Amino acid sequence: MAPPTPPLGAPFGRLLTAMVTPMRPDGSLDLPGAAALASHLVDAGHDGLVLNGTTGESATTSDAEKDALLRAVLEAVGDRAFVLAGVGSADTAHTVEAARSAERAGASGLLVVSPYYNRPPQAGLLAHFRAVADATGLPVMTYDIPKRTGVGLDVDTLATLAEHPRVVANKDAKGDLDASSWVLARTDLAYYSGDDMLNLPLLAIGAVGVVSVAGHLVGPRLRALLDAFTTGQVGRATSLHLGLLPVYTGLFRTQGVILVKAALTQLGLPAGPVRLPLVDATEEQLATLVLDLADGGVAGFAA
Repeated sequence: MAPPTPPLGAPFGRLLTAMVTPMRPDGSLDLPGAAALASHLVDAGHDGLVLNGTTGESATTSDAEKDALLRAVLEAVGDRAFVLAGVGSADTAHTVEAARSAERAGASGLLVVSPYYNRPPQAGLLAHFRAVADATGLPVMTYDIPKRTGVGLDVDTLATLAEHPRVVANKDAKGDLDASSWVLARTDLAYYSGDDMLNLPLLAIGAVGVVSVAGHLVGPRLRALLDAFTTGQVGRATSLHLGLLPVYTGLFRTQGVILVKAALTQLGLPAGPVRLPLVDATEEQLATLVLDLADGGVAGFAA
């Protein structure tokens, strides 16, 4: 299965969503639901999906579950969209094996988060990402999110990684526009916003697209924002960005996956519960979310 040809400079397309992992009421994987949700998102205009990432609850799914999810989604949309496999862990050897497994399954590329908890030095991060990039023939998107991993990728580290032929992109959830600007000035890495609130600011300094959480609910509006910005309609892009602020804020009043799953359930789309140690949204949190999404003009939520 081969996804469509990407636009120049955007190796995985421009609009991607970090997809939740649908689960049944008993907490087991809902593979038909995952296939249905993936189809829904691609039908709504997504260029690609990222599986087994933060929003996919990768910390609490097994290797076998990750593989089954990837194969189900590839079967559903792999000929119409890029399907990136999240393979990151705190262990380089484990990450390498996960990368090889994703390649065997047919993934379009790899999302590789910085090793977490053990807080490696920059030399360790460099060696880790090189080992993963060397392990397969797949293109790699590094994932820089220090608020979760405990350590960020320095500008020099990303500049060195960009010399590797298979390290082609970075998902930026660092929230540091100074550092991002320097990396963009020094490399040809394709930058993807990993923080919905900074989608437009990152586009303004050279990002090529987004790996969104809000895309579960507002994919067509994000597509319109991307199209407006890339065609020079900055005022329209700004207006769209400002109109989405209630959605961005609403989905992250607690963990994004908790509230995205709650919203999808309200819309009758596959989602299901989250796994411990996450807990499902309370009635109070759900009521606030409904108000936020209505304020943001999300279809299906009454004003």
